[in-house]
Amino acid sequence: MIKNIVFDIGNVLAGFNWREFYKSFGFTDEIFEKLADATVKSSLWNEMDRGKMSDDELLNGFIANDPSIEVEIRQVFSNIKGMILRYDYAVPWIKELKHRGYGVYVISNFAQKAYNECIDALDFLEETDGAILSYQVKLIKPAPEIYQLLCSQYSLKAQECVFIDDMEKNVEAARKEGMKGIVFHTLLQAKEELEKFL
Repeated sequence: MIKNIVFDIGNVLAGFNWREFYKSFGFTDEIFEKLADATVKSSLWNEMDRGKMSDDELLNGFIANDPSIEVEIRQVFSNIKGMILRYDYAVPWIKELKHRGYGVYVISNFAQKAYNECIDALDFLEETDGAILSYQVKLIKPAPEIYQLLCSQYSLKAQECVFIDDMEKNVEAARKEGMKGIVFHTLLQAKEELEKFL
């Protein structure tokens, strides 16, 4: 019997809007591609979510990836407000599930800088029963420990949880821990699949 719905944040409850955010600075296509490669597409990006490196260490790492765009990297990362945008359906969906008696939780790979500077886009967290954000626990999905931590911290049984994430590897990891899993593609698709479990 399913009692709890566990959401990812990025591209499920809120958009990871990095392309539009970078383009808002008016960079050329060449600079845009260089920025993407040096930052969000680099292995360092996961370390940002893991929360073990300081903002300065991360910034220096991104710059080391491509010193030719140091000015642009510093410009982008001075404040990333706007990189995360809440989806309009996030709060109503959570409230609807809670009204029906389900517990609602979050497991998300999330950086402290993103949390601090995009907090306005995360108002749906107030509606949940609990959240595990990667930077706080120094673990990132799909590590099995992050799913185990949610269950132990909030006294949940994995078999009573459905996990919804936009990345197959993260959903597969949740399934290995005993949860049901849904790979999020669209709101309609995810809701339809969820109803089959409830």
